[in-house]
Amino acid sequence: MENVTDRTSNPFGMQPEGDAHVYGYGDANADFHVVGDHPGAHGGIDTGVPFTGTEAGVRLQHALAAVDLITDPGDDPVVDNLFLSYRHMRVLEEDREPTPTEYADFEMFFDAELRAITAHVLLPVGREATEHVLEQYTARLGKVDTDDMAALHGEEISGNGFLVVPVRDPHDWDDGDGRALAESLADLMARDYRRESDLGRFLTGPDPYRVR
Repeated sequence: MENVTDRTSNPFGMQPEGDAHVYGYGDANADFHVVGDHPGAHGGIDTGVPFTGTEAGVRLQHALAAVDLITDPGDDPVVDNLFLSYRHMRVLEEDREPTPTEYADFEMFFDAELRAITAHVLLPVGREATEHVLEQYTARLGKVDTDDMAALHGEEISGNGFLVVPVRDPHDWDDGDGRALAESLADLMARDYRRESDLGRFLTGPDPYRVR
């Protein structure tokens, strides 16, 4: 199924309570979905675009630009086959982490958008987002050591229809982490990474019928 919308920011018109939010941004039919934690952690408070306005966010953008998922990294990036969003999209009044209750309040919006995009590859950024994605979308939390995000950085984890590629928080990147992520994604993109099944064998005619 293909989403029919030309909106880049908040393509599905999410309307959570509160005044200021950093909505999901990008291609509503993307194969790649970058999942961050919240605006205070990864940027976008002033720009309204996830992973912008901070040195760490732009660092991640440049790694994605190396595999042509982004052009013109900065406050208004041009994306291709890519969607960017946060688990918790609200801009908090204080410089703090969302509480468990606040995360829970926004879970319905995040989950609805993630399932509407239906990307094949999820790229959770940082330990918190990685643990959430592994728990909710792969049933692999507990089988993967998230204590060492440097070791997980750019690795592939399969589960429940999604391919997950954890990303070390760009605030913590060492020299070479951006290149390592770009190389991992380039290798992945050179193969058939799509999480689809061909049900054409159950239909008449020679054409394939691929579903997620």
